[in-house]
Amino acid sequence: MVSEISNKGLHNASRNKKDEFYTQLSDIEKEMGHYKEHFKNKIIFLNCDDPEESNFWKYFALNFKFLGLKKLIATHFGNGKPAYKLEKTNGDTIKTPLRQNGDFRSPECIKILKESDIVVTNPPFSLFREYVAQLIEHNKKFVIIGNINALSYKDIFKLIRENKIWLGYSIHSGDREFRVPKDYILNASSSRVDENGNKHIRVKGVRWFTNLDYKERYEDLLLYKVYNEKEYPKYDGYNAINVDITKDIPLDYEGEMGVPITFIDKFNPDQFEIKGQMATTKVDEFNYGYPYIEGKKKYARIVIQNKKI
Repeated sequence: MVSEISNKGLHNASRNKKDEFYTQLSDIEKEMGHYKEHFKNKIIFLNCDDPEESNFWKYFALNFKFLGLKKLIATHFGNGKPAYKLEKTNGDTIKTPLRQNGDFRSPECIKILKESDIVVTNPPFSLFREYVAQLIEHNKKFVIIGNINALSYKDIFKLIRENKIWLGYSIHSGDREFRVPKDYILNASSSRVDENGNKHIRVKGVRWFTNLDYKERYEDLLLYKVYNEKEYPKYDGYNAINVDITKDIPLDYEGEMGVPITFIDKFNPDQFEIKGQMATTKVDEFNYGYPYIEGKKKYARIVIQNKKI
């Protein structure tokens, strides 16, 4: 049985620069189907992909006409090997050597980014914060993969709170399997080698992050429970009630509520307002410190308020 990779294992992979996680085609297909109208006549840029390995390239190349794309571009990070750009229009696919190493932060790749409309990829987990900052700086639309723990980053949470980015449609729980390079050291029960010798690991907490809108994110979370003081105690030093499970949010409570970070999977900006979070020891305008009830520390919380009461 394949179990979930731990967060510790994920962080270790990041520290060791083991960031080449190849996304499954099935996961890409399930998510991209919700953005068809956004892709028409657009330049799609895959700036963290090896086109020869990438299922992102495969998906968009195979569906180029169906999606009505204007152009598809991928840049390959050299990592000791020659870096190149792959470019597809209605005609042939052209491969061009890059002068630099193909890193998304290189001036050469930033120039391509500026000329593109939508970025779609699985960026390095260890550079997720920097990667998103670049997309925001250049005002780009995107659909990318990250870990839900990125919500604890001050800059990422600020974007979520301001409704400038949100989670995608198709992944809301569980884990996802990624193929990894052949030289990747498998040291967890969450790993396997398939019949063709390809290595795979499973990663939990994976989510799509995007700023492309889709209608399903405006569906109301159906609430059925009624507030009572015993079931919903308040935090020490902060006037908000604790809600342990998202589905148990009381339908009649007007004040602020601390909910699990996985609430974000059900977040409808028309139904709830995100006020802040309780997720780190650092206190600022929108981070109120770790939540405590009668001196006992709780798991990280997002602070919300019902807009429809």
